[in-house]
Amino acid sequence: MATENGRDFTSNLGRVYGTYTGGFAAFVILLAILEQMGVPNTIIGYLFVFFTIAVYAGIGILSRTMQVSEYYVAGRKVPAVYNGMATAADWMSAASFIGMAGSLYALGYDGLAFVLGWTGGYVLVAVLIAPYLRKFGAYTVPDFLGARYGGNTARLIGVGILFVCSFAYIVAQVTGTGIIASRFLGLQFEAAVFVGLIGILVCSLLGGMRAVTWTQVAQYIVLIVAYLIPVVILSAQKTGVPIPQLMYGQVLQEIQTLEQAAGVAKQHAVPFTNYDPLNFFGLVLCLMVGTAGLPHVLMRFFTTPTVREARKSVGWSLLFIFILYFTAPAYAAFAKLEVLQNVVGQPLANLPDWVTIYGNLELVKICGVNAVSLEAIQTACAAVPGAGEVLRWQDLAINNDVIVIATPEIAGLPYVIAGLVAAGGLAAALSTADGLLLAIANALSHDIYYRMIDPKAPTQRRLIVARVLLVIVAIIAAWVASTRPAGILAMVAWAFSLAAAGLFPALVMGIWWKRTTSTAACLGMVLGFGVTLFYLLATVYGGMGLWFGVRNISAALFGMPVAFLTIIVVSLMTKAPSEEMQNFIDSIRKPAGGPIMESMEGSKTA
Repeated sequence: MATENGRDFTSNLGRVYGTYTGGFAAFVILLAILEQMGVPNTIIGYLFVFFTIAVYAGIGILSRTMQVSEYYVAGRKVPAVYNGMATAADWMSAASFIGMAGSLYALGYDGLAFVLGWTGGYVLVAVLIAPYLRKFGAYTVPDFLGARYGGNTARLIGVGILFVCSFAYIVAQVTGTGIIASRFLGLQFEAAVFVGLIGILVCSLLGGMRAVTWTQVAQYIVLIVAYLIPVVILSAQKTGVPIPQLMYGQVLQEIQTLEQAAGVAKQHAVPFTNYDPLNFFGLVLCLMVGTAGLPHVLMRFFTTPTVREARKSVGWSLLFIFILYFTAPAYAAFAKLEVLQNVVGQPLANLPDWVTIYGNLELVKICGVNAVSLEAIQTACAAVPGAGEVLRWQDLAINNDVIVIATPEIAGLPYVIAGLVAAGGLAAALSTADGLLLAIANALSHDIYYRMIDPKAPTQRRLIVARVLLVIVAIIAAWVASTRPAGILAMVAWAFSLAAAGLFPALVMGIWWKRTTSTAACLGMVLGFGVTLFYLLATVYGGMGLWFGVRNISAALFGMPVAFLTIIVVSLMTKAPSEEMQNFIDSIRKPAGGPIMESMEGSKTA
């Protein structure tokens, strides 16, 4: 029955998601009407958060499964265009939705390193890795490492690296859900992260990759609509043309004029003012390579029916991602213009309500203190030389992670727009967290429990183990997020560096150099990952100075060369892989034919 329902669902995808989009639009219009009728903002915020989570939960329940192939790879039945949407949602995390425009707001041109790195990485995915992993037909990235490098050592190392880099990424997503829930539900951040956790679990717990896939398609629709609408409205208001991607050049000129009038010393109109060339291009490289090594991204290409569909889905993913990334600089520009026009230069006694709302969440500071009240702001600024009774640019500090969420309120747009943006940010964080949790839980349950501990475990027990591990990892991630270890973008960048140094060299060399040996790959993964992790921990928590001035978000600049060099040197010093293994690698590179692992397992069964 589940399989039959699955066929009915996949055969009517256009109608299903068309109806869903129309229903979501009607819901937003209804809330806009309720706002005009005087319904309190708090109620509207609750409706936005709980309704969207309820819809995702409903998709998860309808997609529940007890079939292994459905749980791990959605039965490999996801058409390329929908897999592209799901991948885009999986990819565009809280860092993309919440953090990227905020970083562009703060860094100017130098923030484009994130845009270039994250989009450029999909070229590496499409050319070097995704089609070949799909041809192999694995359930997880460690599955491929175990088969390619002939044993459980490489598999175990892969699981360890996957866990660390994915866990850092999950913490960032849970932090994003905590920020949104604390603002729109009126909760303390420490409690809000666990509310977000519930939304994450209901999507992924029952249906695994199948439920997450169809949920992520729905989440992409929400997040892209929520991201575009505010900036389209602002573009129409400020320039008369509702195409922000084309009109924000005009806004940048206005910003420059206002900055000069406000006496702003820190300019972002030219590159390399915040990052020197080494850090700028180093960050681009680490993000690109990390994209091609992140397990939760690569897992998405295991769900397509064929190798050709895997290639096509990469192209669709890049298109859907491009829509948001092309808009992010415009979002940052319009947000900065609103701050300069509506906040800077205003009397401290007349600052808008959003300043103290976000100040109480420790996300806005004025004169060095949290803007918890107008009285606290005035007292703090009275002690700052030159501050006076009017807010200066240099006295205002808005957390980068709140720029996107707060922009509708900063611009004075209807509260329903702010709620819509919150729903979009929640969709982005939930979709990525679901994919990351599945990557970790699947690796632990499939690669450790099933492949190494109990190869005869029945299907039901394997899925129970996966779900229990998923819940445990999620709770730990929420607890870590509640301590606010770092900003969202920083934690995500750390995850990319760890994947770039720990997994990418072994993956790409395993596919493209038949001479790569098991010993070399294992040593390369351990040393590359170890050097990167050491640099991160030592510079962030150990007080160690930077090597050659390289910031820790680009830590893979040290670990990645170590990994590649180790793999090459040790491979040349050890015995070449068997002829059978080299033929196996050749077969992975051939586009014709079905997945190798499935045919191998089929022959064993026969």
